[in-house]
Amino acid sequence: MRFGSFDQLPRADWQSESQRYQDILAQIELGDELGFDTAWLGELHFIPSFSCLASPLMILAAAAQRTKRIRLGTAVTLLPLHNPVKVAEDAATLDVLSNGRLEFGVGRGATPVYFAGYNVPQEESRERFEESLEVILRAWTSERLSYEGKYFRVQDVRLTPQPVQKPYPPIRIAANSPDTFAIAGQLGLPIFASPLINPPDKLREYLDVHRTSLKSGAKQDVALAFPVHVADSRAQARKECEASLMHFFSMAGELVKPLATDPVRSYEAYQQLQERIKHVTYDGIDRDVGIFGDPDYCVGRIHALREEFPMEEFIAYFNQGGLIDHATVRRSMALFAREVIPRCK
Repeated sequence: MRFGSFDQLPRADWQSESQRYQDILAQIELGDELGFDTAWLGELHFIPSFSCLASPLMILAAAAQRTKRIRLGTAVTLLPLHNPVKVAEDAATLDVLSNGRLEFGVGRGATPVYFAGYNVPQEESRERFEESLEVILRAWTSERLSYEGKYFRVQDVRLTPQPVQKPYPPIRIAANSPDTFAIAGQLGLPIFASPLINPPDKLREYLDVHRTSLKSGAKQDVALAFPVHVADSRAQARKECEASLMHFFSMAGELVKPLATDPVRSYEAYQQLQERIKHVTYDGIDRDVGIFGDPDYCVGRIHALREEFPMEEFIAYFNQGGLIDHATVRRSMALFAREVIPRCK
């Protein structure tokens, strides 16, 4: 099993964007040294307390110059918001700068303010996503690109640079709504998923949908993200991460509230999510999906989660909520890499 880390870089009022960027670059560099397989960064917009990470490809390009081995992934690039030709160019540039270490994670996005800010109707997100992905794949596999779609039109252009990885960098789809699990399977693509969005019983059901949608002989590849904090004891872990974790869910509840009060087609999973977030407690997260404690406890939790969910990559979200200080996050990462990962491979 592979092990990655994830961050979406929330910024509290007392934190500067400059410092948060330096923190995440240092943590990716540390992950490279510690042996993590992948560093994943999200793309979020217009809500600095929830994320100041609007351009993960740019941050990962900087990280590429400070690392040697670790793979660098977007989790995810929000395709409906952007011109796919520009995305293809920028992602290929990162693949060149990293000497072929890009993991290209893609998704639709769910937060209404993103679509309003980019002047994109949210109900068009699925069609725009599918067109964008098709344009990007053609751009990376054709000498010259022409495309005529409902939303995007390109006439006989030659894209440069081209990715180092052939035929193109690995692509992974964020699957949150039930139909996306099936679409990803039909396309033969790996997925991201999270038990924080779909409850464990639903997630198991949807992972089965993805598996059964794959073509005969295709191997399922699932990356699941979990909140993680490793300390000397269970009590110490709770003391260090509880406030940050609950801060995250407080913000998340506000962001998805519009989808509950004014539903958008194909975002039904988020309507149920908003209701669940109202009742989130630290004890509930700890019981269901959290990995909070000393190394021995965390090893046992990961083994139990592997029994519950099929996964090829375990993605650790070390500072969910963004309020844990940088030195404490580094210590948690180091404990996880040195005392947990070797016993869970």
